[in-house]
Amino acid sequence: MIINTAFGRGRPGCINLETPRYGKCISDGARAYIFKIGAGIAAVKAAYFDGEKLVFENDFPDPEPGESLVRVTLAGICGTDLEILDGYMDYRGILGHEFVGVVEKSRNAGLAGKRVVGEINVGCGGCGSCRGGLERHCPDRTVLGILRRNGAFAEFLSLPDRNLHAIPDSVSDQQAVFVEPLAAAFEISEQVQLQPDWRVAVVGDGRLAQLIARVLRLSCRDIACIGRHQSKLARLERIGIRTSIGISPDEDHSFDLVVEATGGHSGFSDAARLVRPRGTIVLKSTLASKESLDLTPAVVNEVTLVGSRCGVFGPAIEALAAGTVSVDDLVDATHPLERIHEAVEHAREPGSLKVLVRP
Repeated sequence: MIINTAFGRGRPGCINLETPRYGKCISDGARAYIFKIGAGIAAVKAAYFDGEKLVFENDFPDPEPGESLVRVTLAGICGTDLEILDGYMDYRGILGHEFVGVVEKSRNAGLAGKRVVGEINVGCGGCGSCRGGLERHCPDRTVLGILRRNGAFAEFLSLPDRNLHAIPDSVSDQQAVFVEPLAAAFEISEQVQLQPDWRVAVVGDGRLAQLIARVLRLSCRDIACIGRHQSKLARLERIGIRTSIGISPDEDHSFDLVVEATGGHSGFSDAARLVRPRGTIVLKSTLASKESLDLTPAVVNEVTLVGSRCGVFGPAIEALAAGTVSVDDLVDATHPLERIHEAVEHAREPGSLKVLVRP
């Protein structure tokens, strides 16, 4: 385990000061972080990725105007986090974008003290995408724990008030952590007009694939999940979703909709093999490597390709509150933030699903 208590160590332009009144004051050239020892904020935990390894840093975000300070109570490790550690997005900063927490400081009196989750994309507010309600496509956006904005593997994070959603008391912290990826699963129904009689295949059996299968069965009767890990597929079988390891010849070109959520390179070729001519493939995987894809089958079979990423939070929160989507069986373990390295290794295990981190 690597422990680094100096926030600015090794970064150009960082200054570390000790003052009698405030204790340690750290400036990174853009924002000062002041830890008032008398207020009990002398050492705030965070897991910072420096491009090569995770290190512990002191980070206490001072919210920008219109932003709230959230004390993180629980965070989840996502496949995207693991891809970032492998080089995806060339990100430097505090990881983590799936979280639930309590608003500690806000200019919005209606948010103070509320238990919340947060949409991760923060747009400029003025471009065409933002004006059209698509901040996730703002060319100047920041993304929590992914792009130019520190994330949730910390005691505190900062987000604009408009990104925060209060969580009903009926939804536990452990369930609330799933709101962000569950919203991504619900996004498919916003992009594709699902038909009840469609044959639908989900390729993959990991964290996101599990949620997608559970969401799609709310709209389509015939759902199959094709994966590689019997222990993961068994969780879907227990709730009545048909599964298989690998593709059988009689399944070739037999599905109206195929969702690729493997997080691996073979996912697209498997999806192209499964989808019928003029069917639809929804692509969910984001990968660190840049291997080429053979799009010839999609062209020859006139397949519609749909890229799909984040979704709005409302349907996900409602589904958890109503119990129409269950996530309790997907949590494998909860690790303290101080053991983030162990948590990451646990999340990388082939049979693992959701690993949580508690600051």
